[in-house]
Amino acid sequence: MPRAENPPQNQPENQPQNASRPPSPDPLYPPIEPHDQGMLDVGDGNLVHWEVCGNPHGKPALVVHGGPGSGTGPRFRRFFDPERYRTVLFDQRNCGRSTPHASDPAADMRHNTTDHLIADMERLRVHLGIDRWLLYGGSWGSTLILAYAERHPERVSEIVIAGVTTTRRSEIDWLYGGAGQIFPEEWDRFRAGVPEAERGERTADLVAAYARLTEHPDAAVRERATTDWCAWEDAVLSMEPHGSAHPFGEREPAARRAVVRICAHYFSHGAWLDEGALLRDAGRLAGIPGVLVHGRFDLGAPLGTAWELARAWPDARLIVIEDAGHKGSATERREVRSALDAFAS
Repeated sequence: MPRAENPPQNQPENQPQNASRPPSPDPLYPPIEPHDQGMLDVGDGNLVHWEVCGNPHGKPALVVHGGPGSGTGPRFRRFFDPERYRTVLFDQRNCGRSTPHASDPAADMRHNTTDHLIADMERLRVHLGIDRWLLYGGSWGSTLILAYAERHPERVSEIVIAGVTTTRRSEIDWLYGGAGQIFPEEWDRFRAGVPEAERGERTADLVAAYARLTEHPDAAVRERATTDWCAWEDAVLSMEPHGSAHPFGEREPAARRAVVRICAHYFSHGAWLDEGALLRDAGRLAGIPGVLVHGRFDLGAPLGTAWELARAWPDARLIVIEDAGHKGSATERREVRSALDAFAS
């Protein structure tokens, strides 16, 4: 069962720790700039952008961003104590500052799969001369973290995840189908974005149809598919009390096109993972300490997956955030920083 360290009074020890606090200023470290960066040639014509900040001799940590295709950003640097961490950030293939960019229809997506990203992470680790590193990320990033750690457990010192997903087909079915029970009007509009003959009967058919639309030769068709996809993603997150009202739709146009194209590409293939494989193989994480931080009101990635992972991974501690969903909150950020601070020492 999920373990809680120092559970509150009257809370059974085998239950997740809950965190709910009054609103407070953002608990992150001050902004910091990288002291090293570059473009790593990972083959297949792809260059992956990376950067390093903090203490060059500190504890190595890798930030694994979400999406897939969201790219990294300066705020991720601020979760880490710059005196104690050597923090590495990278943009996964075809997004952020990596090239070619998925917003360019000529960018070849055949060489962008989960296995490719795992190999890129290993190539980056070797390039930077790191033996083992802490992994931090969330949402899609947690899927990639788990896939990497189960493939290379000897290279992972600790794991911190904010917003657990494993990208099972059942999770994809919920996000692009089941959640329509809560937002039926918005889901009808999402389905209407695909020609009726291509919608199929399954959620997988709908996601695959969107993947085809993002590859359409007509720019207007691609743009419409991008807009409709973002509108649905924003609807699913619309009940959350924190964060932007339009986290997908407000992105810069090229970034919006890239994240939708990459998301549809991955989700239409089930991330090239056997169904349930990451939970099935969680025993490979034995001996790796982990902290899982998850919002109670996360409709994009419901809490059940985090609960299942905590049960399957005996070295993980699950913290449920009572005032957050998928977009997080100051409480969630405080818990993530606390976990990272603890692992730094």
